[in-house]
Amino acid sequence: MKKIVTILGARPQFVKAAVLSRIIAKYNVIEEFIIHTGQHYDANMSDIFFEEMEIPKPKYNLAINGMSHGAMTGQMLVEIEAVLMKEKPDLVLVYGDTNSTLAGALAAKKMNIKVVHVEAGLRSFNMKMPEEINRILTDRISDLLLCPTDTAIENLQKEGFENLPAKVVKCGDIMKDAVEFYGKISEEKSSIITDLNLIPNEFVLATIHRQENTDNLVNLKEIFEGLESISKEKQVVLPLHPRTKAILKQHNLTYNLKIIDPVGYFDMLELLKKCNLVVTDSGGLQKEAFFNKKHCIIAREETEWVELVANGFAEIVGSDSKKMFQAFKNYQKSTANFELDLFGENVGEKIYNEIFKLL
Repeated sequence: MKKIVTILGARPQFVKAAVLSRIIAKYNVIEEFIIHTGQHYDANMSDIFFEEMEIPKPKYNLAINGMSHGAMTGQMLVEIEAVLMKEKPDLVLVYGDTNSTLAGALAAKKMNIKVVHVEAGLRSFNMKMPEEINRILTDRISDLLLCPTDTAIENLQKEGFENLPAKVVKCGDIMKDAVEFYGKISEEKSSIITDLNLIPNEFVLATIHRQENTDNLVNLKEIFEGLESISKEKQVVLPLHPRTKAILKQHNLTYNLKIIDPVGYFDMLELLKKCNLVVTDSGGLQKEAFFNKKHCIIAREETEWVELVANGFAEIVGSDSKKMFQAFKNYQKSTANFELDLFGENVGEKIYNEIFKLL
């Protein structure tokens, strides 16, 4: 039986891996085991996903977190290499654009183990983002690049990937499969709407965690002022990332928002289903909003998911509080058609088939 290693470290990766792990288990012709780098170490951002989504428990948990980017990536590289030397897998599977993604790809490639990158070809064209560096380098050394959109394919073509010995395939976005599958059971599993006394369509869901926002106090204050403006019309529910929480506490910043601890995937799905719209600087949540037929206000200067903006489902406002509030007002009158197929169907099965062909 062929053996593959899946390397995970952050919440969106757990969600995506849940889809593929379920398909791998169904066919039972590939042995998969998981290395969890520990990049997300908060129990509500890590452990709960494995429990809720019935992802196979990680065989290895490296518990690497709370370091600088260089230290974290370097430590992951050392420890992942040790596991790969011991396990001798046929293939390493990485997701997205985290330090865990890059460390896993590098460790495997230096040992001549095949690398598969799920969510390849995304570009923000902002080299100040650690994620942009991670995804570019991971793409360059991957053997199989599984792209979610036509734009991702075009990005790789412009970078000359047709001249490289890598296979590039458009499979669609695996996050769509996760939302469709787990969305059917989240209502039974989550009571967050009643627990928080929320009125459907009368609250806005927000998440703010990206380094370019949290590490820039001017940007952070402006974003939170925008959220506070919105809160005068609709309640703003903010599951607060540990990094953002620490910075707000450090500077004694308080806002009239419903701030809660990070939530599990089922709770997040119910918040997405029942909210009025989403404000976020997350990449994954932009799509999850679309899959749940919600508009998204993007608190960044760019997005990898340009299809959402081009088709009117999302708007980029950066850290401009006035633009954020205006976008909120505009979306109250929207009649957008969320049935548009931007991200494919049966994505997990397509990805599985491509991986099977590579083994």
